[in-house]
Amino acid sequence: MALNATSPCLLNTSTDGGFITSLDSSFQCLKTLSVKNFLMLSNLNLPLCSLRLCPLILSQLTWEKYHHHQAIPDDQGLTSMMLRGVAHGAKDTFTLLLTRSQSRNPGPKLSSVWPDITNKSFLIHSSYTSDTKSKEENKKTLENLYSLSVDISKIRRLKEWVLLQDVAYVKEIADILQEMGADETTVANIIERCPEAILHTPAEINSQRALWQLVCQNEKQLIKLIEQFPESFFTTEYQQNQKANILFFQELGLKNNIITRFLTSAPNIFYNPVEKNKAVIETLQRNYLNLGGSEANMKIWILKLLSQNPFILLNTSTTIQENLEFLQKNDFTDQEVLQLLSKLKGFIFQLNSTTMQKSMLFSKNTFKCSDQELKQLVLKCPALLYYSVPVLEERLEGLQKEGISIAQIRETPMVLELTTQIVQYRIKKLSALGYDIKSGNLESLNGTKKDFEVTYGKIQSKKERPIFNPVAPLHIED
Repeated sequence: MALNATSPCLLNTSTDGGFITSLDSSFQCLKTLSVKNFLMLSNLNLPLCSLRLCPLILSQLTWEKYHHHQAIPDDQGLTSMMLRGVAHGAKDTFTLLLTRSQSRNPGPKLSSVWPDITNKSFLIHSSYTSDTKSKEENKKTLENLYSLSVDISKIRRLKEWVLLQDVAYVKEIADILQEMGADETTVANIIERCPEAILHTPAEINSQRALWQLVCQNEKQLIKLIEQFPESFFTTEYQQNQKANILFFQELGLKNNIITRFLTSAPNIFYNPVEKNKAVIETLQRNYLNLGGSEANMKIWILKLLSQNPFILLNTSTTIQENLEFLQKNDFTDQEVLQLLSKLKGFIFQLNSTTMQKSMLFSKNTFKCSDQELKQLVLKCPALLYYSVPVLEERLEGLQKEGISIAQIRETPMVLELTTQIVQYRIKKLSALGYDIKSGNLESLNGTKKDFEVTYGKIQSKKERPIFNPVAPLHIED
């Protein structure tokens, strides 16, 4: 069983839209937990430590933040932080949540689900222990944190379990960070954002430091990355895999600045054994050549694909092969499959044939088109392939509420790549200029945020431009 998360927003990296996260149907029995629910875990009287549920989702949130150079909204950021700081008794906690959920919404039996969860590394177990009976904070840890001007209230609010540990390396970790060039404010900020950093031994952190220096230009860059992405740096459980994968990516031809972006924003791909990542790359290379791609362009194609979507490495070779075969069975030529792969930036491998089949059937019925016409629509707008039926229904309904016809949407299907909120916002802006979207072309709505701003600017300047008739007589006063 695998966590299936797709992030269509990344397909248009500068689009002012959202992203979608989906879980495998086997986990539908698990209810979405709000931050409030996570805070209530303390009432269960369970030991608290590092439980990382759904690491792929968290990493993709971070990738989204990095790729757009925008901050994650406060509620999402807080949720991410809460997800990263739950019980040390990870297995017991997850068992309890799953059992309680099953009592309300029967799903797969725990005995059948749990082996798959552990095998797929849904939970990362910590080696730390805590005395949950006494619930007393470590006074020495508190004193050392106070001396560094760390806001301990933040740690108590988000990851109090860190303060309960018998052993912590506050001064040692601070010294290492300062050796790399961090000032007191930076050190305090790092510890406040990633309190579990103080639970790592100096030897572990120095090893991680040496590892990241393989791709960082200097320690100034390294400390800046640590300050921005502390949790990625202080995840030290997979150092051997991380090193092997860094060397593999360098051999593949990826530049160090791309690898550092992966380390900070898509760290999960480094947790894989290097053999697994190599197998995925080899599958992509083989299929690229089989689809008619040239040997000369293959390396560039692979590197571009990885740069756009590193999460492709979290898929299996089997999934990649099955999805490519699905497209071929639906009469897409080899050249058209290559075209889709380039447009989808590899996200097609995070889908499954059942979902794609349902989406295509829905589009065919909605637009009342033949198989060949549907294929051309998909090539024109891959959103018809990777968005689920409920998403497509919602967006079509939103467009129709604005007075846009199905015929208009069929003519410009790319408008379905935009969320309903974005469409409403753009229509409102255009309407203020007197542009009637109902009778006009939907092309003015399309594109990324930057594309729309350019289009809007052109329409605005055209409206404001004074009309000048070069043959009209000039009235000159004597």
